[in-house]
Amino acid sequence: MTKSISDFQNIFFIGVAGVGMSAIAQYLKGIGKEVSGSDRYFHPDEYNKTKEQLEAEGIHCFLQDGSGISENTDLIVVSTAIEDTVFEVQKAKELGIPIIRRSELLAIIAKSKKTVAVAGTSGKSTTSAMLYQILLDAKLEPSIISGAGLTSIIKQGKIGNAAVGKGDWLIIEADESDGSVVQYEPEIGLLLNIDKDHQEIDELIELFTIFKNNSKSLFVVNQSNTLAKTLSANLENDFAFEDKNAGFSAENFHQEGFSLNFEVLNQKFQMNSIGRHSVENATAAIAVAHQIGVDLQTCAESLANYEGIYRRHQILGQKNGVWVIDDYAHNPAKCAASIKACQPLAEKVIAWFQPHGYKPTRFLKNDFIEEISNALRPQDEIWMSEIFYAGGTAVKDISANDLIEEIKSNGKNAHFVEDRNNLLEALKPQLKDGTVLLLMGARDPSLEDFCKNLYENL
Repeated sequence: MTKSISDFQNIFFIGVAGVGMSAIAQYLKGIGKEVSGSDRYFHPDEYNKTKEQLEAEGIHCFLQDGSGISENTDLIVVSTAIEDTVFEVQKAKELGIPIIRRSELLAIIAKSKKTVAVAGTSGKSTTSAMLYQILLDAKLEPSIISGAGLTSIIKQGKIGNAAVGKGDWLIIEADESDGSVVQYEPEIGLLLNIDKDHQEIDELIELFTIFKNNSKSLFVVNQSNTLAKTLSANLENDFAFEDKNAGFSAENFHQEGFSLNFEVLNQKFQMNSIGRHSVENATAAIAVAHQIGVDLQTCAESLANYEGIYRRHQILGQKNGVWVIDDYAHNPAKCAASIKACQPLAEKVIAWFQPHGYKPTRFLKNDFIEEISNALRPQDEIWMSEIFYAGGTAVKDISANDLIEEIKSNGKNAHFVEDRNNLLEALKPQLKDGTVLLLMGARDPSLEDFCKNLYENL
């Protein structure tokens, strides 16, 4: 049984192009392991950007046909999306090669370093990136395994979701969606928030309680989140937005365009970002960094240069007086926060959302309706296209239009365009000077190109 990072040398990833898988693959390659993998998106004689980037790191990529697995393979890694019926899994079993889930491997890696595990329903990738940047600028040479690409690393031509440093600290995301958050035993546990997303609230509380108990030396929570603060270990260690009961509270917040200004413990901070939720995430990173030993001035200087992460309020540009912003928001709380973050930028926000998965949309239907309705001002609009379907045996018994009709009945401006390829044509009469067009969605690998193409054709 694989228990230590020293138990294997040659690792093969089935589904290596996935964001969670590619991050671990790059990290292991960076610490001297032999890494290879396959993916269903790799096709003969067809260009694949992720494949090119992985191979540039020395990670050998194969078609998902079993050709990359041999007797020399020590360990097979699979994500939760890979089923036992996949041919490569069957081949690995025939060869007697140990098979491990991605989250199990991440837990093993986490035990090899002083790890900060960032947990919560929303903001994990952003907070991890901010903390990584602070520790990097503090010369602590951290490592990171992230769920999204950091712009500063993407600029180097890399995927951007992993980096290996020589220092002691490793920053990871502890995911609650598959329950794997309970597997980690970090030096520091950070809990950003608890909101209904993949599970019911009582299930989330149970998972995060185990996570708290597994955190070794420090556990930090958000005192501004009603549910997260119930798991506080010590108020002095915690962070908050305008709540001086917490040890680290963001005060005197104001947003001017794309600039955020606030103070923590009388230290002034300025960041190029939008929204209160961005300030909460930054304050979480500051709280952890300062308790590790980084002074507040270094934190401030670092965050002033923080460049953001892929598809998190990514500004595509401004055309004809319309700002276009691409965001990964995909659950009710995230969609509402994303809409609110854009409101100081313009008199009118037009938000478009593509829900993903019929089961999650059905599970969160009432929450989507309530959160989005409450976030919209009288002049704002919400548009939706049909639910993204990734394949499988999902029961298609709900439509995005069901959400739109309910939001409309709440007196809000809500519109449905079934095929997103018809969205721009329908939207154009509404896109006046002084409008923000916010595009939201996740899990669909074609969203990035869709959003860029829409902007180009505006």
